[in-house]
This record gives sequence, C-alpha cells and structure tokens, in this order.
Amino acid sequence: MAGFLKQLPRRHQLLLSGVCLATLIVMLLPSEQATASRNTSDPKLADKQLILGERFEIPVKLKDQITAPATSAVQLKPAVDSTAAADTIAVQEPVEPAVQWSGYEVKSGDSLARIFDVMGFTPQQLYRLTRDKQANKYLLKIHPGDTLRFARDADGQLLQLAYQISPIDTLIVSQTEQGYASEIDTKEVQIQEAFAYAEIESSFWNAGINAGLTENQIMSIANIFGWDIDFALDLRKGDEFSVIYEKEYVDGEFVGYGRVLAAEFVNQDRKFQAILHSNGDYYATNGNAMRKSFLRSPVKFTYISSSFNPRRLHPVTGRVRPHNGIDYAANVGTPVMSSGSGKVIASAYNNLNGNYVFIQHGERYVTKYLHLSKRTVKRGDRVKQGDLIGRVGATGRVTGAHLHYEFLVDGVHRNPRTVKFPEAESLTASEMPEFKQIAEQRLAMLADNKRVFLAMR
Repeated sequence: MAGFLKQLPRRHQLLLSGVCLATLIVMLLPSEQATASRNTSDPKLADKQLILGERFEIPVKLKDQITAPATSAVQLKPAVDSTAAADTIAVQEPVEPAVQWSGYEVKSGDSLARIFDVMGFTPQQLYRLTRDKQANKYLLKIHPGDTLRFARDADGQLLQLAYQISPIDTLIVSQTEQGYASEIDTKEVQIQEAFAYAEIESSFWNAGINAGLTENQIMSIANIFGWDIDFALDLRKGDEFSVIYEKEYVDGEFVGYGRVLAAEFVNQDRKFQAILHSNGDYYATNGNAMRKSFLRSPVKFTYISSSFNPRRLHPVTGRVRPHNGIDYAANVGTPVMSSGSGKVIASAYNNLNGNYVFIQHGERYVTKYLHLSKRTVKRGDRVKQGDLIGRVGATGRVTGAHLHYEFLVDGVHRNPRTVKFPEAESLTASEMPEFKQIAEQRLAMLADNKRVFLAMR
C-alpha cells in the first residue's frame, strides 16, 4: 500500500491524505444523544382512557438540570455557538398516564355498594362520593344497561366517576381538596323543526300514533287543548290536528323530541290554535292563555257511559232522576284530578255517593267527584289544578266502576262539557308585538306544511 502511494503524483498524495484526515475527524466527533418516544394519540387508547369531562393531564418528566422553553413560546434568535446551544436543548421523556380508566355496565340486581366492591373500591370511598347531594341523587337512579366510568390513580384511589344520564347530559364526580364534587356536563343540542298531521278515524290516540308522534307528544297536545276540549267526550270522527314540534340532535345524531311549538285542533268544526310564547306558556292567536281556571275533564282518555241529562232514568231504581253531571267509565284505580285549584270542603263516604270529594273554587264554583275507590285528600286541604284527589271506583249506589263528576255555578248544576270557564291571564299590550311575530311565523309554517301534506296524500 505504501509503495502504491509513493508512485502517485505529489498533488494526489496530498489530496488523498486530506480526505482520510477529514473522515477520521468526523468519526471521532461526539454524536447527539438519541431519544425515543411513544405515540400516545392512538385512537384505541383514547377510547379506553378518555371520556367526556376528563380533568386529568398526563405528566411529562423532564431530564434533570436541562431546561427548554415551551414549544408555543419558541422565538427566532440570532445564531449562537452550537456547543453552547446544545446545553439548552430540552429532552422530554413521556411517561405512562397516572390515571387508569375502567368501566362497569349495570346489571339487574346491582347496587352502588356491589358495583364499588366489584370495581375494587371501599365502602368508605362510596360514602365520601355519595355525600355530594347531586351525585347521590342521580346515582340512586341507575338502571340495568347504564355504564359507569371510573378513574383511579396508581394507589387505587377513586379520582373521578362519569355517568351518562342522557344522550345530552353526563354526571361528572371529581375528587377535590374538599372532597368529591359533581357537575353536569351538557352537550350542545341542535334543534330541527318537524311537522305532523292526523285525522281522527277511531281515536285521538291512534291518530297520533299513526302520524308518528310519541306518547309524550300526544299527551302534550291533549294538555295544551285540555281546557277547551274534553278528550274523553268531545272528539268525533273527522276531527283533525296538526303540530310543529322540535327534534333534538347531538353531534349529528337524533337524541329525542323537544317542545311543541305550535298546534291546531279542529273539533266538530271548531278550530283551536295554540302558540308557544317565549315565556314557556301557550296562548291563542289573540293572546289569551290556553290555560283556563278549570279542566274540561278530571280524567284522561276515558269514555262516557251517561251524559248530562235532567230527565235520565236512574240505572238502579229505574225512576226519573236528574243526572246533573257526567259519568266517566274507567277501570278501578284510574287517577282522578282536581279540575281546578281550590279548597276541599268535603271528603267522606255515604251509601249513595260512596267515597266522594267536594272542592270549592273561589266564591262561585264547586266541583264534585263521586264513587271513588280511594280518597287522597281530606277536608281543609288546598289543591291545585291537576292534583291527584282520588281514584275511580264502584262505591255507593252504582252498577259499575266509573267517576260521577258535577260542576256547580252559584249553586246550580251546569254541564261541565259546555259551561264557559273563567279566562286565565292574557298577554299584556307590551308583550303582544313579540307574540304576534312568533304567532304569524309559526301559524304560517303550520298552514304551509298542512297544504303540502294534503296535496301529496
């Protein structure tokens, strides 16, 4: 090899020696310290350990005596000596999360005590957590199929519990310095408006179901118009109704139904319209409240066995005896409501009326409820409209289970189905401009949707 180099020209020998020297210097220079990291953004890991309302951060351990500015605070600076700069490079070493998440699906027969025991928590931890009133309230209502999520630290201490109350709300219970504290995390709800129309063939209930309405929506419509229409007695084949209501979505997924925004009911050629105002109450187009002082019917969705008839034959004696009220045939135990707010002036039993309740409403009005199987109020009690006062029965002189209902004005019996009720409070003059704008918009939507629906039918 040496002989070969001597044969080369002087110029080539110098060049080759320089290349060898440079290669040797590069090989001897110290290399930058290597670091390794693990990707913690794995979606599967997130699904297992992160839930709505997480309050914990993954700690990052910094190498001793080495500091660096946060990446968000990096600024451009003039170049400095590379050796000095190397001493200020931060080396971050991600460590395992200090929080471990686990879940439990509630099974039939489970209790909080059993669930905490299965998950490895102590009765003392359960006691401390349920001292929070809101947490205790919701956790006592867990049902089979619900899921509880638990976060614990390395020592097994419970740091956080999450319970999804609904598709919208989640209960978050977190450990604090003062003990456990709860909050409700609510997702943003997107609202879409929808329309439904139905014509009654056999019953209001069936018409609503066939129109795609839920049971709660059907009851809401009955409650809105319940002061003007007796849904147990007044409905006829050919009656119709239409409604604008809310549909709720969270993250693009349907989660439930919201409020009824506007509704129209045509009963025996009488048209009733109701619009939801910004104050949460329903009003007719003229601003009068839909709510009246009395309900038309003290029972829901039942049928009549004998109507108001002063010349009616008594079903037991066969003699002519005025029937100064309405009989609602219903199963024993059907709830009976007070048709208006007032004071109970009688709650007793006799051989003719069976169990009965009389209620005084102001100075002019009295309502009577007869043949009850059970009375849930006593004389002197104050009741509100819609309060439970008893249950349908067959006590006294009767041929079957039913409620006999009477309505008196100034001591004179009046037909509960047709008597004019006192009006409730209406909107004030200052409130009418806003209401008119809302009413015009929603009634126009009702009319347009109804016209399109009937044209396409």
